[in-house]
Amino acid sequence: MDKPKVFVTRVIPEEGLRLVQEACDAEVWMEEVPPSRETLLTKVQGIEGLLCLLTDEVDAELMDAAGPGLEVISNFAVGYDNIDVGAATARGIRIGNTPGVLTETTADMAFALLMAAARRIVEGAEYVKAGKWRTWGPTLLLGHDVHGATLGIVGMGRIGAEVARRATGFNMQVIYFDPYCDPGKAPFVDVGLRCTLDELLAESDFVSLHVPLTSETQHLIDAQALAKMRRTAVLVNTSRGPIVDSEALYEALAAGKISYAALDVTDPEPLPPDHKLLTLDNCLVVPHIASASWATRTKMAVMAAENLLAGLRGEPLPHCVNPD
Repeated sequence: MDKPKVFVTRVIPEEGLRLVQEACDAEVWMEEVPPSRETLLTKVQGIEGLLCLLTDEVDAELMDAAGPGLEVISNFAVGYDNIDVGAATARGIRIGNTPGVLTETTADMAFALLMAAARRIVEGAEYVKAGKWRTWGPTLLLGHDVHGATLGIVGMGRIGAEVARRATGFNMQVIYFDPYCDPGKAPFVDVGLRCTLDELLAESDFVSLHVPLTSETQHLIDAQALAKMRRTAVLVNTSRGPIVDSEALYEALAAGKISYAALDVTDPEPLPPDHKLLTLDNCLVVPHIASASWATRTKMAVMAAENLLAGLRGEPLPHCVNPD
């Protein structure tokens, strides 16, 4: 019996990739950068399964290019804003994602960025490398204390809750904004004080973003929101780049309206090397690596493979975005 034909849009960790290659007639895109739109439209023709990344736009046009045999789309990510869920559902195509597995790792990264921004770690390292360190100085690279500070979490889902738990070890006061969570249910119990977004922005020393990208959250942090923050505040984003208006953020940082920003995600992404945010000493940018630990990425690969193979067998996906 012929193996199902699938396309994998990037090399994923070996344990997951092996599962796919053993069970399928799999073509894997081997380049570091994603396939172009034109290439992707060609590669999906006649496939039964697609294992994609958040960098791949999977819309109605792409699904139709694949043809009526496409059974399942497995996204190597928790978020799935790169996929037109309505179009997939209308075509009877199931969508899988990888929730839960990267919660702790992403929370670690969010807190690492918070600490690095607060104490100006990268600036300090660059200062030494540039040969500027001549002596100990009473006012050299002064930053902000983390212990005892107020942390505002926007989006109290799994990751937001884990960031809050880490904050308790630093005796931080945690406040959060999330109109959709139930404060009486896990993981929200005892993680902080619920408030409005305006209250959070005005009262927080650190603001950490943990919301999905939707029409409601795009540019949630815009010029007006940034104007409500403290001049000493630090903004941390490990969710999605377009949650923050990059132009407004640059203006706020350059004018000293907020103290610092630490970004794992950007808009656009990747951020061009000549982007003006990268000219600022008070903006730390890393290349979307919040879930980038060996253990977590391997688990994600296995989950993505299991979703793909279940869909190809006509079985329920272990983690399905559109089960109905």
